[in-house]
Amino acid sequence: MARESTQRLAAGDDAPSFSLPGTDGETHSLSAFDTTAVLVVFTCNHCPYAKAKFDVLNGLADDFEDLTVVGINPNDEAEYPDDSFERMVELVESGDIDYDHYLRDESQAVAAAYGAQCTPDPFLLRADGESESGYELAWQGRLDDALNPDDEPTQHDMREAVESVLAGEEVEKEFLPSRGCSVKWKAGMP
Repeated sequence: MARESTQRLAAGDDAPSFSLPGTDGETHSLSAFDTTAVLVVFTCNHCPYAKAKFDVLNGLADDFEDLTVVGINPNDEAEYPDDSFERMVELVESGDIDYDHYLRDESQAVAAAYGAQCTPDPFLLRADGESESGYELAWQGRLDDALNPDDEPTQHDMREAVESVLAGEEVEKEFLPSRGCSVKWKAGMP
């Protein structure tokens, strides 16, 4: 079922910390990244909306040296086996997912802390050096205006937001909801 993202965090809020296992066999913590910006995208393996944005995320990772792109899969793999960690590894090994890190949020606590609602649900973070995680929310919003899997984008909202953050500027965009499959929560979450 398609749903739109909502806001829990506001620009300037401390980004919730995380330490999650990645498809590369390593554990990755937000505080360990050393780029000016981090794009955290709650995503998954099976959702057609998420799959339609794999190339967009790969392109952002390729085009911006001072940006770390992190996909986080929070979906319940017991109910949705195609969202398993093993399938995540396959997508990285095949090159379908070629951005910096693809992480597993097995407990779903990270997705809940960010207020993630759908896949994809993107959060652009700016290094701040003061919060526990080392990052604050710069902007939450859609990757582009192609909100359905077969649409072609005409407005590249996240690319513009990344350019602003890397230039040391505020993101002059209001919240623009993303659209995708709902996060597949386990019973009792969030």
